[in-house]
Amino acid sequence: MGELVIRPADEVPFDDLQAVLGSSAAGRCQCQRQVLGDAVWWHMPVEERRMRLAEQTSDPESSTTSGLVAFEDSEPIGWVAVAPRPTYRRYYGRSPVVWSGRQEDRGDPTVWAVACFVVRAGHRGQGLMYELARAAVDFARSRGATALEGYPVVAPGGGEIVWDEASVGTPQVFAAAGMEQVTAPTVRRRVMRIDW
Repeated sequence: MGELVIRPADEVPFDDLQAVLGSSAAGRCQCQRQVLGDAVWWHMPVEERRMRLAEQTSDPESSTTSGLVAFEDSEPIGWVAVAPRPTYRRYYGRSPVVWSGRQEDRGDPTVWAVACFVVRAGHRGQGLMYELARAAVDFARSRGATALEGYPVVAPGGGEIVWDEASVGTPQVFAAAGMEQVTAPTVRRRVMRIDW
């Protein structure tokens, strides 16, 4: 891997983020499924999702942005969506993944969450997700978060995780960034967290 630089999305051209998302499932999602919730997201055209993501990443004066973009030798190669937890409507409601066995203020904007990772084809398997997770921890802390959570997936029966499933991360990725498991709300999902 060449020189790696990870920058907030509001400090890079939106076209660079689009280069990472590409035309795959991530390009169709535009990191809006967690933000909008399934019902709204499902019926929204991709172009509108793209416009929403552009708005979420475009304000350099804001204390938040929608995530971080990784560059290798100035080529955009990775993305992590990280923002205050209430940003993600899909997690805010009755999500058993986030809330099973937990009682806390769901609207607390000082608790941030990592919603997804995207690594461009040709750059996978090189540890970039680990670098993005560490950068997300540093970024959330620097922007005033009191805690950061992730909701990774584990392989069924010790098998393999397919790439699209791994977009939410794996426990190892979050553990390497200093996060610890809080709960295991379903057979395949975990809640990982770091508090400051």
